[in-house]
Amino acid sequence: MLSKTQSKYIRSLALQKFRKEHQSYLAEGEKIVAEWLFSDEKMELIVGLDNWISENTLLIQKHPEAICIGVSEDELKQISTLQSPNKALLVVRNKRQPQLNNINNWCIALDGIRDPGNMGTILRIADWFGIGDVICSQDCVDAFSPKVVQSGMGAHLRVNIHETNLADFIKESPLDGIAAVLGGENVYQMNTPPDKGIIIIGNEAKGISEEIIALAKYKVTIPKKGGAESLNAGVSTGILCALLLGK
Repeated sequence: MLSKTQSKYIRSLALQKFRKEHQSYLAEGEKIVAEWLFSDEKMELIVGLDNWISENTLLIQKHPEAICIGVSEDELKQISTLQSPNKALLVVRNKRQPQLNNINNWCIALDGIRDPGNMGTILRIADWFGIGDVICSQDCVDAFSPKVVQSGMGAHLRVNIHETNLADFIKESPLDGIAAVLGGENVYQMNTPPDKGIIIIGNEAKGISEEIIALAKYKVTIPKKGGAESLNAGVSTGILCALLLGK
């Protein structure tokens, strides 16, 4: 049975303040929960409908560290952040990330990305291309918010997500920065594209800050042929990753 204290704790994790305080986050929905349970991530709570628990007993047993609680549909609805019908929810411990100075291959740096959908999409793109690290500036949307976890579709299990001062990271990194900007070099025509580096993507409305642009060795543009004013941050990331890593 779900206690009032547990219910209050789960609902609190919808807010960034409490996710950081408890170093935990929510993973919800049958498909996402199954992927997390198949992983080695450490769980605090596994909450699900009684019939879902009985159908997934063997999977749940992979996580003896977690408390498993059966609930009714109404109880699950009260603690869930999802609008659509749901069967299960996890409280996951936030894993420790490796040191930033150990990053020596392709990575993605995000400067002020605020939209959860964009953040989740970019994490999925990193996962798709085997990019192991995404570095977020301190004014990015929280990468462990429920909406980002949903749109990330399991990327959180395989991509290291860092939050830091972006300028300091780029200055100290042995990798060259590749900034996506308007008016930069045509990315299709780069004479000597790097074989590794930091792909820098900026805020949806403002782009990359001047400070960060100044630190990038390469300033590149995806040339347009139509009339669209700009590309979505997630779309831009996908195109650049395909061009730079797809060799």
